[in-house]
Amino acid sequence: MTTSPEKRRHTRIVATLGPATDQPGVLEAILRAGVDVVRLNFSHGDPAGQVARGEAVRAMAAKIGREVGILADLPGPKIRIETFAEGKVQLKAGHRFDLVASLDAPLGDEHQVGVSYLELPADVKPSDVLLLDDGMVQLRVEAVEGERIITSVLNDGVLSNRKGLNKQGGGLSLGAITERDRELIAVAASMDVDFIAVSFCRNAEDMHEARRVARAHGCKAGLVSKIERAEAIENLAEIVDASDVVMVARGDLGVEIGDAELPGLQKKIIREAVAREKIVITATQMLQSMVESPMPTRAEVLDVANAVIDGTDAVMLSQESAAGNWPVRSVETMARICFGAERQFIHDTDFEQARRGLERADQAIAMATMFLCEHVGVRAVVAMTESGGTARYLSRFRSAVPIYAFSHHEHARRRMALMRDVFPMDYDSRGQTPRESARGSIRLLVEAGLLVPGDRVVFTSGEHMQTRGATNTLRLLEVGPDGHATGLGEL
Repeated sequence: MTTSPEKRRHTRIVATLGPATDQPGVLEAILRAGVDVVRLNFSHGDPAGQVARGEAVRAMAAKIGREVGILADLPGPKIRIETFAEGKVQLKAGHRFDLVASLDAPLGDEHQVGVSYLELPADVKPSDVLLLDDGMVQLRVEAVEGERIITSVLNDGVLSNRKGLNKQGGGLSLGAITERDRELIAVAASMDVDFIAVSFCRNAEDMHEARRVARAHGCKAGLVSKIERAEAIENLAEIVDASDVVMVARGDLGVEIGDAELPGLQKKIIREAVAREKIVITATQMLQSMVESPMPTRAEVLDVANAVIDGTDAVMLSQESAAGNWPVRSVETMARICFGAERQFIHDTDFEQARRGLERADQAIAMATMFLCEHVGVRAVVAMTESGGTARYLSRFRSAVPIYAFSHHEHARRRMALMRDVFPMDYDSRGQTPRESARGSIRLLVEAGLLVPGDRVVFTSGEHMQTRGATNTLRLLEVGPDGHATGLGEL
């Protein structure tokens, strides 16, 4: 049964796959519950296992008839401490604790532990604060002696093997693309993934480097910049411009900049991405309590809803779906919250604030289309698109009007699965005139119950079909009694 336009969720859901979704029937259940893009976290497990998950997603999406994108998330240069002789230690405030940046560092104890980043001594100085295990343990640097960083423990805490390490305020010099990342980009390319996420990017060059590596392997995936370092905030505009998608990665970002700054920065990143016509994902601990509990907290509900109201394209589940006890219910809960929040979203675009100096015809057509949607009472936008670019420009205006984006390219449809307000659909317009494709696509929407006679529709296309970036025509149509579209005007 087709869902009516009024009951369709416009915000997208990204869910991380893991042991919980490997259980029989769970993958199908979460896709049916509303997952639009799956995340393969290459920081965990082996590449072969992630390849198998990707193949399972493709097969299941085909089975249930949905467009589902795949996002490969690279590990990046995550700095970690090494291992302890006993697996973990109890640290006491005021005690000395050394970090040893050496390949020959001994197994850790309550006095010292090795670190994976051998250049760390050059990046720190006395009075710097280092944050371990997402800030659960804090160390103040007292001195640097060769490969040994002498610190004092600022709070009592338990520290166990391979926990992450951040520097408060940022300032670590390591690049975003490691040799391991380069190997994994090749794996992702072989899988024909739709998105590749770059962890701990610092600037635009990190994104350019990742794109060069991906293209060298023949991979056309969209590049996702994960904003999780203090340096990334300083270079936010250039990173957004160099990305296809931006992720508000609140875990490490919150550790580096402090929790108090995080809410305002989340809103800033979302605004910056939308203004620069890029897709944006809000991630990390959105429904964290549902790892164990079948119900979210009220604070978590408000967190997800506020991200939706702020205009994020997608919200993401991490541990909740990958390793939690309630993966399917977590997706269902996320979908329900998004739908509820969308009804509170103010659909009143301030066109005075819209981007000026448009360089492309399809951008101008998108702006004119959404202006009509707000002032003429349009039921839907129907966009013929080759690459999905027109749909992306349309979706940046954040309207209550659904955008049905038709393309015969599978990869384009999967990329569009991450765009808010956009509903990708398969349609082969090759050999058709724009008028023929308008009649055919609108007839499909009528047959699916998404349009009814009397509905007004804005139809966008190019004079030359099957040409990327060629959208230059806007037509205002009305669905007639026989289900065919009749013209009301053309721009």
